[in-house]
Amino acid sequence: MAKHVLVVTGPTASGKSALALALAEKHGGVVINADAMQTYDALPILTAQPTAAERARVPHALYGVLPLSETLSAARWRDLAITEIAKNRVPILCGGSGLYLRTLMQGISAIPAVPAELRDQANAEWQAMGAEAFRARLAARDPAIVARLKPADRQRHVRAWEVVQATGRPLSDWQERPGPPAPGQFRTILLAPDRAWLRARIEIRFDAMLEQGVLEEVRAVFDRQPDPRSPGLKAHGAPELFRFFRGELSLQQARQIAIDHTRQYAKRQMTWFRHQLTPDVVVDPATEKLLDKIEA
Repeated sequence: MAKHVLVVTGPTASGKSALALALAEKHGGVVINADAMQTYDALPILTAQPTAAERARVPHALYGVLPLSETLSAARWRDLAITEIAKNRVPILCGGSGLYLRTLMQGISAIPAVPAELRDQANAEWQAMGAEAFRARLAARDPAIVARLKPADRQRHVRAWEVVQATGRPLSDWQERPGPPAPGQFRTILLAPDRAWLRARIEIRFDAMLEQGVLEEVRAVFDRQPDPRSPGLKAHGAPELFRFFRGELSLQQARQIAIDHTRQYAKRQMTWFRHQLTPDVVVDPATEKLLDKIEA
């Protein structure tokens, strides 16, 4: 009989972690991270990872397990998640990285491993050519993927280029041939809050992070002078606070830009969920008692 796997997802700051924690406590489960930025170890406050007290209440997995510089693909996360699901009696996935969840539940094509030197070369070419020229070159080989990528998204452009170079086939072509889904019977809960409620929550959460010491946390990373291409530095708030430490923004300006960017991200997440996800339960965390509706 297939193992039941609970999935708690929704936009950032919608209350996913609290709900997953409550469900894990009630059913003796483990919370498995499904948020790309929460896999990195250096910014636990900024990425809203579970606190030490929350981790003491129930087991958590795949939080803070990678250094900032390490690339985590959807396929690699899928393998890590499958391992954790197999190890635990009541697995509860929690996170808003929709592509990761879709890769797990619907499968992903088996793209061959790409040599590290190809990735290094592609990163160097992005720097030397500039984003616009690199993007134009990629469009000649994989126009479908370029149409889906934001112009400044270095990591995904580099990934698409390295795949076509290594395999001779466009990444978009590989993605059209999904593999088998992960074993398990998935039940998906989508938190879909009112927009005004979520916008307020995002601001409140960022201010709470400031009170919890996020400036000291990000400053410690800034002082290490990490490679600016590190995937873990994409965490919302990190680029803005780095600009504050360089004297390019006031703290108030950095705070407001970080909040605005997070709100824009939440809007994109909800658009993705509406078009790409078919949840079993949809809950408005602003108006409904979550556990009551989910377990009704």
